Amino acid sequence: MTFVQPAAIRPKFRVLRLTVRLLMAVLILVAVTGTFIDTANNGAVNPFNFFGYFTIQSNLFYAAALVAAVVIEARRERVGDLMLVARASITTYLVIVGSVYATLLAPLGVGSIAPAWANVMLHIVTPIFAVLQWLLAADRRRIPFRRLWLLLIYPFVWIVVVLIRGATDGWVPYPFLDPAAGYVVLAMYCAAILLAMLTVGSLVVLASRAPTLMRQTR
Repeated sequence: MTFVQPAAIRPKFRVLRLTVRLLMAVLILVAVTGTFIDTANNGAVNPFNFFGYFTIQSNLFYAAALVAAVVIEARRERVGDLMLVARASITTYLVIVGSVYATLLAPLGVGSIAPAWANVMLHIVTPIFAVLQWLLAADRRRIPFRRLWLLLIYPFVWIVVVLIRGATDGWVPYPFLDPAAGYVVLAMYCAAILLAMLTVGSLVVLASRAPTLMRQTR
């Protein structure tokens, strides 16, 4: 059962939803830009390294998805199935970003390349916002579980690229993906990441079947 707002206030909720999404996209871009500038101030920036972080990529993907959602709703168009799966996938990635940072990186004292304020934005605020947005989103629909495998495409490709770079030029974005730890340990971490993606992705897909608090306004 969905909660239907009175017709008089529906436009206000629609404008608020569009504004919040657009503002969040801007804040993500500001955080990424601020991180880039801060990194550049400490030396030359290798763009392949900077944009190689899963956190940076996932946040940029989410900013793009938010802008796309704003455009689609502003045009009063229906959200396509692929766009819906993409948003579910990115939500999954951001949950992993927040969880990995909280459970693996922060406890180990691994510093982020981002300044403190941007670090909070990219690792904490964005993941929380993504979860709330998905749970409350008025423009999501039921996603069949047969499409769950699609969310593994990007992280699988990302892991392969990281492993190739780690074995060639020695750069790795996160210490638990360092080949120096041994390939057995590395394989275990990679398997754990993909399994975590499937687990969180399943919850995200399951959440797509739950009722929303607001209906899409037209």
